Amino acid sequence: MSSLLIKNIRALVSCDQNDTVYEQVNLYCENGLVSGIGPEPRTADTVIDGSGMFCYPGLVNAHHHLYQVFSRNLEKVQNMELFDWLKTLYEIWKNLNADTVFLSSLTGMGELIKNGCTTVFDHHYVFPRGAGDLIGAQAAAADLLGVRMHFSRGSMDLSVKDGGLPPDSVVQTIDEILKDSDHLIDRYHDSSFQSMRRIALAPCSPFSVSENLLRESAVLARQKGVRLHTHLCETLDEEQYMLEREGIRPLAYMEKLGWTGPDVWFAHGIHFNDEELSLLAETGTGICHCPVSNMKLSSGIARIPEMLAMGIPVGLGVDGSASNDGSDLLEEIRVGFLLHRLHSSREAPTGYDMLKTATMGSARLLGREKEIGSIEPGKCADFFLVSADRLELVGAGGDPKSLLGTVGLRGAVEYTVINGKIAVDHGRITGIDEEKIVSDSGKELKRYLGI
Repeated sequence: MSSLLIKNIRALVSCDQNDTVYEQVNLYCENGLVSGIGPEPRTADTVIDGSGMFCYPGLVNAHHHLYQVFSRNLEKVQNMELFDWLKTLYEIWKNLNADTVFLSSLTGMGELIKNGCTTVFDHHYVFPRGAGDLIGAQAAAADLLGVRMHFSRGSMDLSVKDGGLPPDSVVQTIDEILKDSDHLIDRYHDSSFQSMRRIALAPCSPFSVSENLLRESAVLARQKGVRLHTHLCETLDEEQYMLEREGIRPLAYMEKLGWTGPDVWFAHGIHFNDEELSLLAETGTGICHCPVSNMKLSSGIARIPEMLAMGIPVGLGVDGSASNDGSDLLEEIRVGFLLHRLHSSREAPTGYDMLKTATMGSARLLGREKEIGSIEPGKCADFFLVSADRLELVGAGGDPKSLLGTVGLRGAVEYTVINGKIAVDHGRITGIDEEKIVSDSGKELKRYLGI
């Protein structure tokens, strides 16, 4: 039995159903689970002094593309919108191999956990021919970091010649995709409480995937008990594309193929009308909000205040590093708060609402709200600690609940704990040699980008 004690925490923001904030408490964990919160003195195998620190539930990233870490901040795509941006970058992404994916996953998830993220969902949908075991490469990276990982078997079967956007070399047949999806679910999906590995089926988008693949993926996912994910209603170009190709709006098309319900969540969800918001609420279909990416690509502003008011499941994600240029979910919390304050004024979510979106909201999208997303006895010991004594936080400690949305955080957190184990210690990742990973990544970047 392993145990961990965080003692003398200045304020613990639980994000529980009652929005409890504990002051001057100890947090005790056993075997990767929260065992007790209170003033009682305890002993443990490992003890951290939380004096002067704020403690928060681990953030849950509900949408990412880790492979894109190696194609961020490229000058030629900086001013493009989604369709042109994708077509340009596919010419780079077709060069992916297992080494690229391993190192980009290490660096992307490393940045995430240094900023308080403890659970990562990655939407990987680019599988070039002969690239190797890409999901296996992600699994190896996740093991080194100790992160709670949700993989996805993404897919594309419509190339340029079929009316899609990607080149032929990164699309596959429906039979190839479904066979590998079935195999990867058996290999990686662990539905048990406290599991560190799960997988979803995630065809890329309606404009790069056929109707048959979407329909068959939904059937397979429900047969195997895994969740469904894709991009939807991200841009007006997508809406126009679907109206011209199918004669109906994107959400109506997905509903027709079985893609609504509490086991489905869409990334972005910007361009919904009132009727479509009602359908999402009625069916419990979720949305992952990606504010930084949406701003970078000029895609629009999602109707998050209305979604939250209607009870639509909403989580938070960073999206790919090629559209975000970073992997920092703390930044999404503050940017999301400020974006909606600007656009919706008093109707906007508060700083604390944005924190809960990144914790319990995202946990709900992944079907894990009973395990992660809040600090409560019996739930997974996933949390992070921030020193309130930083110069950047002087005078900002009056409302710890809202701090991450209103003030934000510059620099890595003090500690990140995942499943009761310390993954970040004084701002440094415990599972890897950061300098070596930077060096190895630099070498792979030269091969990958041809520089």
